[in-house]
Amino acid sequence: MGDIPAVQNMVSTIFTNPKNGDNVNANSAINFSVKINNLVAGSFTNPDNTYYAAPQALQGGKVVGHTHITVQDMNGNANPANPLDAQTFAFFKGINDAGNNGVLSANLAAGLPAGTYRACTITSASNHQNVIMPVAQRGPQDDCIRFTVGGGGGGGNNGQNNGGNNGQNNGQNNGQNNGQNNGGNNGGQKGAPQGQKQKGRAPGFGGRRGRFGRRSFASRDFIA
Repeated sequence: MGDIPAVQNMVSTIFTNPKNGDNVNANSAINFSVKINNLVAGSFTNPDNTYYAAPQALQGGKVVGHTHITVQDMNGNANPANPLDAQTFAFFKGINDAGNNGVLSANLAAGLPAGTYRACTITSASNHQNVIMPVAQRGPQDDCIRFTVGGGGGGGNNGQNNGGNNGQNNGQNNGQNNGQNNGGNNGGQKGAPQGQKQKGRAPGFGGRRGRFGRRSFASRDFIA
C-alpha cells in the first residue's frame, strides 16, 4: 500500500471549471480545471510497464501523484436511476504536470456534442492506484460535477423536443380556443338579428409536430 498521509494532509479536490450546473457551447473547446489540496502533483509513471508496480509515496507528508479528468454522457438525464457504464466515457485524460498554485487543467479542444454530462476526477499515486487515505470517515478525495453542452439540459434533443411540443400544444390550444370564441361571438352577433338562422363555427388553428434527429457522437482520442 505504501506511505499513508496524516489526517491533516488528506487529499481534497474541487472543480473550478466548468462549475456544477454550467452550460458550455457545443463542439467548442472546454478547459477542465480542478484545484487539489495536499497532492504533490506531476508524478506520472508509464502505465504500460509500471501500472500498480510501486506503492504510494509521500513528499513532505503529502501524497505524490497526479489526477485524471473523466467525462461521461448522461444521455439527457442528470439524475439517472441506474449507474453509468464505467467502460463508456466521452473524454478521459491524465494530467501529468504540477499545475499552477494547486490548479490542474486538461483541455478538450474539439468540445462535446449537445447533451448532459458528468465530469469527475480520479486522483492517483504515481503508479496510478487511487490515493490511499488514513481514515474511512472523511470527505472524498475526488469531485464530480454535472454540466450541459449547447443548452441541452435534456441532452439538447430533449430540450428541443419539449420546447417544440410545448409550443405546438400551446399553438393548438390557443388556436382552438380563439377559433371557438371567435366563431361563437360571430355566430351570436349575426344570429341575433336574423332570428338565430346562422350559427357560428369554431375553426381552430394548430401547428404540426416537427422531428429532431439525435446528433451522432464523434470518436475522440483519449490519454491515460
